[in-house]
Amino acid sequence: MEALSQSFNQTLESLTGHPTPAHILYANLDTTKLSYAEQLWVQWYQYWGNPVIATGVMSFLLHEIVYFGRSIPWMIIDAMPSMRKYKLQPNYVPTLADQWRCTRLVLLSHFTVELPQIWSFHPICEYFGMTTHEVPFPSWTKMVWQIALFFVFEDAFHYWAHRTMHFGPLYKHIHKLHHEYVAPFGLSAEYAHPLEVLVLGMGTIGGPFLLCAFTKDLHILTVYIWVILRLFQAVDAHSGYDFPISLHNWIPFWAGADHHDYHHMAFLGCYSTSFRWWDHFLGTDRGYQRVRAKQNAAKLRAKADELDQVAAKYKIK
Repeated sequence: MEALSQSFNQTLESLTGHPTPAHILYANLDTTKLSYAEQLWVQWYQYWGNPVIATGVMSFLLHEIVYFGRSIPWMIIDAMPSMRKYKLQPNYVPTLADQWRCTRLVLLSHFTVELPQIWSFHPICEYFGMTTHEVPFPSWTKMVWQIALFFVFEDAFHYWAHRTMHFGPLYKHIHKLHHEYVAPFGLSAEYAHPLEVLVLGMGTIGGPFLLCAFTKDLHILTVYIWVILRLFQAVDAHSGYDFPISLHNWIPFWAGADHHDYHHMAFLGCYSTSFRWWDHFLGTDRGYQRVRAKQNAAKLRAKADELDQVAAKYKIK
């Protein structure tokens, strides 16, 4: 039995490419000096025994839990008629059939396209010199500026890659699938052709790998936090809702659902993800600006008419 166990472990190590088990990695570590979160981190890697497996499982679970967990609130909002006044395209509300059809393709993509990439994530991280299983964690100030860089890099990469996807054959054979939903909803954020998932995913993970390649100073926890924020941004941008508390109403250069929903409605323009500056400076948001200006003018006229009716009712001059 022991020989069989050793054989299994050797086979597993050859498949994962990491010969050092977790209990050896932490052999000289004094856990009493670690924070509670850092102790949980160590326990996770010790539980799985193999760092490659531990990182792979954590990465995949993190992605699934955050993506679907963030999508569920938008599904609930879609089922609430009282929320229609905040919907950017109120005449288009996804049905349960739409939601289920989208979910099936997204899950298929996750298990056939993203899972193999996630499985190889740990070896690639180590190749670039990224800190993975190690503790302690980096300071929050370091994580903040690194994540800010990732946002800027991903937005630039996404703008040009996304704009390229609208070129003739690329749109017809790849990107058109994502545009099946003229009025997007949260779950549809990753409803896309496998090649599009691969290409645009490079913008999300390319920033961390480039930073790590040049500085050799990046912890995988920072990448996880970045991925969580990126998933929130992607799902929210496809939500189809614009609330008074939406982020773009507080940060003018933030794109948000208001910006991306127009892209799905018009099929052109507004190619960015997080920020508006690429579309603004390159003029690819002119159609968006015209439409929103007309909508705002219509709202002002409606408000003026409402005030006139109130004035007439009470004979106010």
